[in-house]
Amino acid sequence: MDFTLDHYKSLFTDGVTLTVLGRTAGTAVIVTVVTFLIGYPYAYLMTRVGPRLRGVLLVIVLVPFWTSVMARNFAWIVLLQRGGPVQSLFDALGAGDVVFYGTVVGVTVAMSQVLLPFMVLPLFSTLSSIDRKLLLAARGLGSSPIAAFWKVYWPLSRGGVVSGLILVFTLSLGFYVTPALLGSPQQSLIAQLLAQRTTQILDFAGASALGMLVLVVTLVLVVWANRIGGTISAIGVVATSKAKDTP
Repeated sequence: MDFTLDHYKSLFTDGVTLTVLGRTAGTAVIVTVVTFLIGYPYAYLMTRVGPRLRGVLLVIVLVPFWTSVMARNFAWIVLLQRGGPVQSLFDALGAGDVVFYGTVVGVTVAMSQVLLPFMVLPLFSTLSSIDRKLLLAARGLGSSPIAAFWKVYWPLSRGGVVSGLILVFTLSLGFYVTPALLGSPQQSLIAQLLAQRTTQILDFAGASALGMLVLVVTLVLVVWANRIGGTISAIGVVATSKAKDTP
């Protein structure tokens, strides 16, 4: 078989593939933002409570890992389907006939719940290592609580933030089970398109090119995350060495 780049070029000229790529990227970004907005305050709360309540919060995060992915997705089907609790709630609120099953919104909600632990755990690991005396020192020097958080706490938590964002985003790009069960064929994501090309259309070359594109995007994000992490580590080392050198 001759080597050719035609299949890679077709990814950016085929309207269907571009639409799926855009929908997948948009869904991954929304899921990443939603998990961050929920995960950061949750991880921060875990660092502020006592050991017993922290253990309870940690168990809540880990419970999804003890449950089958299929079981969780079927539970979401029950919640989001027509006549389910979510539609009944919107009916009671007067919002009309709102059904999330078979829509990108339903897929996004379910994916955010499934991927939330992958955001919370890296954040908790980083936030729990931050010395809160630095915040007290900033407050003692006249900073407001918001300024102390933004100038002291946020930069120190950036490593965990980047780790969580990259982890959730890359996992969202290749998510298959949740979009396949909760979504619709008309609103498929990359993983569904890959499955369709390999099992139905038998376009293995096109599927390989699409898979390589996802792999390259993931590797670029990982390399970028490593560079950010290296910068943070380097800053930390420099700050530590300066502190040690200071009499």
